Amino acid sequence: MSNTENRRTSGPIDRRSLLKTASATAALAAAARVSFPSGAFAQTAGPEVPGIKLGYIALTDAAELIIAKEKGFFAKYGMPDVDVAKQASWGATRDNIVLGGASNGIDGAHILSPMPYLITAGKVTQNNIGVPMSILARLNCDGQGLSVSNEYKDLGITIDAGKLKAAFEKKKAEGKEVKVAMTFPGGTHDLWIRYWLAAAGIDPDKDISTIVVPPPQMVANMKVGNMDAFCVGEPWNEQLVNQNIGFTAATTGELWKFHPEKCLGVRSDWIEKNPKATQALLMAVLEAAQWCEAAANKDEMSAILGKRQWFNVPPADIIGRLKGDINYGNGRVVKGTDLNMKFWANHASYPFKSHDMWFLAEDIRWGKFEPTTDIKTLVDKVNREDLWRAAAKTLGVAAADIPTSTSRGKETFFDGKIFDPENPSAYLSSLAIKRVA
Repeated sequence: MSNTENRRTSGPIDRRSLLKTASATAALAAAARVSFPSGAFAQTAGPEVPGIKLGYIALTDAAELIIAKEKGFFAKYGMPDVDVAKQASWGATRDNIVLGGASNGIDGAHILSPMPYLITAGKVTQNNIGVPMSILARLNCDGQGLSVSNEYKDLGITIDAGKLKAAFEKKKAEGKEVKVAMTFPGGTHDLWIRYWLAAAGIDPDKDISTIVVPPPQMVANMKVGNMDAFCVGEPWNEQLVNQNIGFTAATTGELWKFHPEKCLGVRSDWIEKNPKATQALLMAVLEAAQWCEAAANKDEMSAILGKRQWFNVPPADIIGRLKGDINYGNGRVVKGTDLNMKFWANHASYPFKSHDMWFLAEDIRWGKFEPTTDIKTLVDKVNREDLWRAAAKTLGVAAADIPTSTSRGKETFFDGKIFDPENPSAYLSSLAIKRVA
């Protein structure tokens, strides 16, 4: 639906709406003074531009951008022309961010949390020319899946992938290739499935072949036998089960409880040029995160995401795991778990720097970054949690919902490994399978 159509179908503007808009504009001006005291703002109230071109992949954790568009949150904060455009793959997302909105690309996106670092450092860009990006918010925690072909359904595979090791070895001995899919090298799904397999003694670079498949194509590829296992976000794991093509061995929340996942990544040059619009964008996304978190909104949210212009999938493929009801597809069915995707609860929206440090440590582990990478300096460059805090305070977010530290502290994984953000090298040293000494 176009912006013109959005405005036409939204109904007449009443006095209450005008008061809300005026209040939002005043709040945004206040945020400008707090966050950018150097005088970077023009004297006019409101954002410098009425919109931004944002990309998204058809994954449930893109919900905030879609809901902010559908529910008018972008318009509420003075950004009625935000364009939320579907991307074919994470590679396409990267390429369009490198192009930028002015060159018919995009200026920001719903994106895998490690990607802004990989793009900024030029690790995944043409000629290794980096494009500085900033992380403005985390879009979700948990809610991804480690799924396996029905070929292995009777092995009793769970978060412990140990039984896959012998099965994969047997298949290779028969002269067949074992393929495991993820969505982008060095991205979250790549890191989750590598961690899971390595914990079971399976070297993801030596014992199997890893392939890249866009999220919406995962189910179709497993259906025709192109892969043995994959890691992706919802709704594709649930759709896999609903179509009886494969099963979920575990959700990623079982691998690392309340783990970070996607983020809102924006080109740094756009932020520098449009500081007020950046705050408006953030305020809309934070309000959308709160809306998405509310249990009462889950059914409506599933219906919106399932629309043809967004995901084009049945809401039934979205709603179950969104509520924490998980049919693993191998006889296990659980209801009301805390493995559902979080958008606001447990500080899900706040971009902890300590989490980004883990992502960089893991990308060092697998050779995506050099062992000499200054993790803290790079995180301080890319992670703009300060802008999140400014937007949250302006929105009147309760103090309890604003973390007091940029670190969530030590994190413990399902296999007992501990990541201490104060000592990433000790964590790397504790891992048996890795590419770094």
